[in-house]
Amino acid sequence: MHQVGRGRSGSAVASRAVAIGYRGLAVACLAACVAAAVACVPSGGSGAQGRAVAPEPRGKPQSGLATATLRSGAAEIVVELAVSPEEQEIGLMHRTELRDGRGMLFVYAEDRRLAFWMKNTLIPLSIAYIASDGTIREIRDMEPLSLAPVESERYVRYALEAPLGWFGRAGLAPGDRFDLSGLPGR
Repeated sequence: MHQVGRGRSGSAVASRAVAIGYRGLAVACLAACVAAAVACVPSGGSGAQGRAVAPEPRGKPQSGLATATLRSGAAEIVVELAVSPEEQEIGLMHRTELRDGRGMLFVYAEDRRLAFWMKNTLIPLSIAYIASDGTIREIRDMEPLSLAPVESERYVRYALEAPLGWFGRAGLAPGDRFDLSGLPGR
């Protein structure tokens, strides 16, 4: 059993508990829990598959970032560069589409283990964690709106987000290497 707080709202709860009795409070709490659970049930659409569907976040995608073209063999992708902490924090949030051959490259000053989530990101993405020499170390898929961190297993310098499955469609896999010589500051 939880202790009732001492603040104004806590004393209101305590007063209500005394007024309606513990049995009435238990019934009221149960009703509130049931109402909260019902609110989390998916609407039954074909994409829900038993998971609660988060509301679509509202916001404005960032624009005006510098771009670069990355190449690895015959594969080519035009990327927006997220360099500052503010640009990296927003990333691809609030976008409703991202075409094949487009993406966002997150650039860091030193190697580190990275972790990304999909907060306010509406489109499914794949992420490649890339070493300072351009070598793809790992590729992971990410689910829209998920708050679960997708962590790199190794220290890397870059993270490249692209449409879900793009790396496979482009014939890229861990061990392949991007030419990063066209990036600013290289």
